[in-house]
Amino acid sequence: MASINNLGLLLSLFIISITCTAATCSDEQCKSFMNFPNNVMFATCKDLPVLDSSIHWNYHQSSSRVDVAFKKSNARDSSWIAWALNPTAQGMAGSQAFIAFRNPSDATLRSYTTPITGYDTFLEEGSLSFPVYAVSASYYSNGGDMIIFASFKLPENKTVINHVWQEGPVSKDGTLGVHSFSAPNLQSVGTIDFASGKVSEIAGNSKVKLRKVHGILNGISWGILMPIGAILARYLKAYDGNLGATWFHMHRACQSIAYVIGIFGFSTGLYMSRHNKHHHSPHGCIGITLICLASLQVFAAVFFRPKKDHRYRIFWNMFHYVVGYGTIGLAIWNVFKGIDIMEERKWKSVYLGIVICLALIAFVLESVTWILLCIKKVNNHNEDQADDHVDQRIP
Repeated sequence: MASINNLGLLLSLFIISITCTAATCSDEQCKSFMNFPNNVMFATCKDLPVLDSSIHWNYHQSSSRVDVAFKKSNARDSSWIAWALNPTAQGMAGSQAFIAFRNPSDATLRSYTTPITGYDTFLEEGSLSFPVYAVSASYYSNGGDMIIFASFKLPENKTVINHVWQEGPVSKDGTLGVHSFSAPNLQSVGTIDFASGKVSEIAGNSKVKLRKVHGILNGISWGILMPIGAILARYLKAYDGNLGATWFHMHRACQSIAYVIGIFGFSTGLYMSRHNKHHHSPHGCIGITLICLASLQVFAAVFFRPKKDHRYRIFWNMFHYVVGYGTIGLAIWNVFKGIDIMEERKWKSVYLGIVICLALIAFVLESVTWILLCIKKVNNHNEDQADDHVDQRIP
């Protein structure tokens, strides 16, 4: 009878281990039993809210030692993963990280520790601020699971501590690249209580909010209002005889509002560039070019714009058109680059639709303007011929 009971117990453990391999941490069966392929079992596990990740651990109260497994599902072959504790602050700066990645050249798996002192880190190997007893990693290509195993002593004997997790690309020469700036990558921060098993998100990620504000301000100013201002100047001017200088006032007001909003958007970009490498990207460089061109356009229009009858007016017109249309084209391109950085596909579709609508409106107005111009020329020609006939009749 005892042998039958033992057989039943082994069968139950076997079934549970198979179930836990495929299940997430939220499954009740796996909360008290998680069996990894290296036969390490963890008493507690939690699914993390972003990046297809989960955290598993055993907490030894007497020694303040923690055995952790950080699991990243759907990991690419050419990517690195990281899990870190931050004893001093929330977020990346100051965190003590565990890194794992596959070397693209020989597919070997490497794991190590690195202290992250700032946002310009290259994730070099180094010692952490608390004792680390072991660190290793595993990768399973069939499910794309990459796991970091670590054993360490909690810093300052704290049980509640901030933690962050991340993933990024690995180049062909084995260099770890900068991670994405999409919303999930910016939201991968929270707190973990190793004693109670509670994992919490940090409410209101200020970086994500600031990036959204940056994108909205620049999208509205550079990507929408400035093209509309150019359309107003280009096509309302054709009705100059009926509207007078109304087209000019509308054009100036629209571009001024766009410029002011653009300055605020540019300022948010400068602020963010102090905390990451984003300002080294083409998107940041184009943004600096845009604010310089727009400022040049504004100051030239205020202080150097000649009157209509000035003999050098043609050179001003050439400068104004080239800089203006060049700025708008570069701005639209940079808005798309910014959306790509944020990896917001739905907003890319929305903005693409806006650009297409503006292009169609411009095309229709351009066609109507040319038709009206031709009609006006024909009418002027007929009036001139009529005047010639009248002049011929007068003795």
